[in-house]
Amino acid sequence: MKKILVIGLLMVMVVALTGCTAGPNPVVNAPDEEGHIAGFWSGLWHGIIAPITFIVSLFNHNVGVYEIHNNGGWYNFGFLLGFSIIWGSGSGGAARARRRRSRSDADRRARSRDEAAQSDRPSTSEGV
Repeated sequence: MKKILVIGLLMVMVVALTGCTAGPNPVVNAPDEEGHIAGFWSGLWHGIIAPITFIVSLFNHNVGVYEIHNNGGWYNFGFLLGFSIIWGSGSGGAARARRRRSRSDADRRARSRDEAAQSDRPSTSEGV
């Protein structure tokens, strides 16, 4: 009974997730009113300004985050690259963690050297 319930739940989740997938863009490679088709460089710029554009689009219904009149894969690549320039920064976080870790290791080594040096010195209070 439990196995049937798990399989049923998985099937419901798969159907629900496939309903959320993006469909094809019917206006790919079709120029807009001005005869322009967005390419890689437009996608890069749109990805960089996407956070600002999103906020503006909440208040102005004539502003879209994504240009639908694009050339397909190159625009998508530029958009994702531009968006990751602003929000990705995963390597910067890793570099900060490495620096922090190496600093704490150096501090730990310095403390152990100081403790070792203090234990080697004779105590001045022994003779008193």
